[in-house]
Amino acid sequence: MRKLFNLRPADTVTVVFVSILLLLTIAFNSAIPRRLLLISIYATLLIAQFIIIRFRGRNGFVRITYDLLFPIICVVILFDSLEWVVHYVNPKDIDSLLVRLDYMILGNHPTVMLEAVMNPFLTDILQTAYSTYYFLPVVFGIALIKNNQREEFNRSLFLILFCFYLSYTGYIIWPAIGPRFTLDHLQTQKLQGFLIAEQMQNLLNRLEGIKRDAFPSGHTGVALTVLYLAYKYKRTLFRIYLPIVGLLLFSTVYCRYHYVVDVIAGVILAIAAIFSGEIYYRWWEKRTDKA
Repeated sequence: MRKLFNLRPADTVTVVFVSILLLLTIAFNSAIPRRLLLISIYATLLIAQFIIIRFRGRNGFVRITYDLLFPIICVVILFDSLEWVVHYVNPKDIDSLLVRLDYMILGNHPTVMLEAVMNPFLTDILQTAYSTYYFLPVVFGIALIKNNQREEFNRSLFLILFCFYLSYTGYIIWPAIGPRFTLDHLQTQKLQGFLIAEQMQNLLNRLEGIKRDAFPSGHTGVALTVLYLAYKYKRTLFRIYLPIVGLLLFSTVYCRYHYVVDVIAGVILAIAAIFSGEIYYRWWEKRTDKA
C-alpha cells in the first residue's frame, strides 16, 4: 500500500489537477454538455495514474510510460478537454480588456503594427518556432533520461507539468480567445508563409480546435521553464534552445496567437511556477529523506 501511494511531485500535481477538473465538472454538471464523457476521462486518468505507479518498476516499457508517455498523454488530453469546460464554467471572455491593455502599452494593436515587418520567409520561420513548443520539453526529458540524470528528470518533469497546469488554470479563470479572432477585422494583410506556415497553421487549428487559451501564454511560460531547466542541467541544449525560445516568444504575437499582455503574463507564470515549484520540491525532498 505504501508503494502504491508513493507519489513523486510530478504524480501529485497531475492527480491534484485532474481531481480539480473532475470536481469542477461535477459542480457545473448542468452547464457542461459533455459532462459524462469528461467525468469518464478524468476518472480514467486518475485510475491509470495509480495503476502505472503500482507497476512502474516491472519492465522498461512501463517505466518509460510512467516517465514520459503518460505525462504527455495527460497534458494533451487535459488541454483538449478544456474546450468542453472553460466556456461553460466561465463564459465571460476577457479579450476586450487584453486588447485595451495592449493598446495602452503600445499605442496600437501589436498584430497590426507587426504588418510593417511581415514577409513570407519570416512567417515560415516564426510559425516553425511557435510549433517547437510541443517538442522542447520532450526532447529535454529524453536527453536527461539518456544521460541517466534521474533526479534532474524528476524535478524537471514536476516543474514543467506544474507550469502546464497553472496555465490551464489561468485559461479557466481568465478565458480569452486571442487576437487572430478578435482583431481579424483590423488586419490589412493575411498571415502568409512562403512554403510551410499555412500548412502548419491549419494542422495546429485542426489539432487544437478553438479554445480560450490565450491568457496567460502557456507557450511563453512552458518554454521559459524548459529554458531555465536546460540552463541548470543541459548547458549544450540550453545554447540550442536559447535562440529558438527567443523566436518562439516573438512568434506568439507575430503569428497572432497572443496579445503582448499574454506574453507578459506567461513570463510571470514561468517565474511563479519555478519559484513556488522549487520550494515545494525542496520540502518534498526533506520530507522523503526523513521518512
